[in-house]
Amino acid sequence: MTPQELLHYNLPLFSGVTIEDLADIPLAVTEKTFSAWQTIFDQDDNSHDVYFLLYGSLLAVFWTSDGREIVFSRFAIGAHFGELAALDGTSRSLATVAKTETKVLILKRDSFLRLFNEVPLIRDRITQQMVARIRTLTERNMEMTTLSVEQRVSTYLLRLAAEHGKLCVGAIIENAPTHAEIAGTIGANREMVSRSISKLSKRGVIKAARQRIEILDPAALSEDLS
Repeated sequence: MTPQELLHYNLPLFSGVTIEDLADIPLAVTEKTFSAWQTIFDQDDNSHDVYFLLYGSLLAVFWTSDGREIVFSRFAIGAHFGELAALDGTSRSLATVAKTETKVLILKRDSFLRLFNEVPLIRDRITQQMVARIRTLTERNMEMTTLSVEQRVSTYLLRLAAEHGKLCVGAIIENAPTHAEIAGTIGANREMVSRSISKLSKRGVIKAARQRIEILDPAALSEDLS
């Protein structure tokens, strides 16, 4: 793939990168489409390529030894993933699964490492994102050890609304996570999450439907954390 073709995708990682920055780097890139619930790569997989989400919906999942699913993150369109295995050459720590029909761009490890080592803007951006991810995981660990399930649900919904620019009265979050996804993310079970969301709905804090959440009272949602 040529630098022009890669930059034409307008991927966030390459924002501000020029054709000249990429001119001497071989770009081994392909596109691939996955059907709903197809695995992009599995936990402990030994592949080391880096992926970019072009369209669709993905989940990063960790499977415990007893088969329990822990959801780590969803991905925004244009986001990259799989860079940890590319950087250290070890097996994947999480599985990535297509929630809907999904198309990804696949960047071979050798090309990714050349980009990381030779384009300072890309190296800095990846490093900053990894630091942000560590901070997020630290916050999540603190929440799981100090907050009740109901408080964790409120925290999750506040964060979700803020990320979507929907933290205001009457804002609607479409394609919201399922109760099972929320449970996997906050370290609870689906029944406890469903009860917590039902309580919030009865109090008039939110209005929840199938993968759709309306924020009715953001102040009350944050009060649960005090």
